[in-house]
Amino acid sequence: MTEAKPIIQMHGITKRFGGVTALRDVDLSAYAGEVLAIVGDNGAGKSTLIKVLTGVYQPTQGHITFEGQPLVMASHADAIQNGIDAVYQNLALADHLTPAENLFLGSELTTSVLGVPVLANAKMKAEATRVLHDRLGVTLKSMDAATESLSGGQRQAVAIARAVRHDDLRVLVMDEPTAALGPQETARTLKLIQVLKEQGLAVIVISHALDDVFEISDRIHVMRRGECAGVVTTAQTTSEEVLGLITGAHKAA
Repeated sequence: MTEAKPIIQMHGITKRFGGVTALRDVDLSAYAGEVLAIVGDNGAGKSTLIKVLTGVYQPTQGHITFEGQPLVMASHADAIQNGIDAVYQNLALADHLTPAENLFLGSELTTSVLGVPVLANAKMKAEATRVLHDRLGVTLKSMDAATESLSGGQRQAVAIARAVRHDDLRVLVMDEPTAALGPQETARTLKLIQVLKEQGLAVIVISHALDDVFEISDRIHVMRRGECAGVVTTAQTTSEEVLGLITGAHKAA
């Protein structure tokens, strides 16, 4: 880890939906230059937790600090503005568009021709090519093909590139990044996560794949029944201990 203090912290986060308590008094910390994995069974509260972290939900109780300062977000757009973004499992890509069009979807670059604004397609293509290559080490065979023609790992790279295109990104949440990928594509995606870590981002990975978690993460935050069951250092734990925290068979030290 490259910082002695967490870049982002969640303090006593509780989230209720009517009479249902999805999260109860959860603390979380993430550091720049680390990969923090969040694991737990379905319904453990992982998705709700990251939606609070990325501004999609507002906490019923508790608060978030970013670089030690209080952070209040009313929407995911607020999170992005504050340097926090997410790549969700469905990737949210428009399959019929090119990689560059996906990177700039909703924030297209324009130029003026005889006083009329038109899309700056060549500039967006060049910038998308640069971000993929310089930030992720990825070169696509064609930047003009529809995104639906790309492999699973390449699609994941496009989704990540869309987030890291913003130079002020500090925290990236990735939801099940290796789900439905084969071994080779999984290895490429884990390498992308390592690259982002080395660039100083705090990368938070939600995953059911413990093998991937142990390969890529620095710490593991275990959720169980809406609460934090424990946080362990990856190099100092075992999959058996983590499974025990997930199921409740073990308690955190």
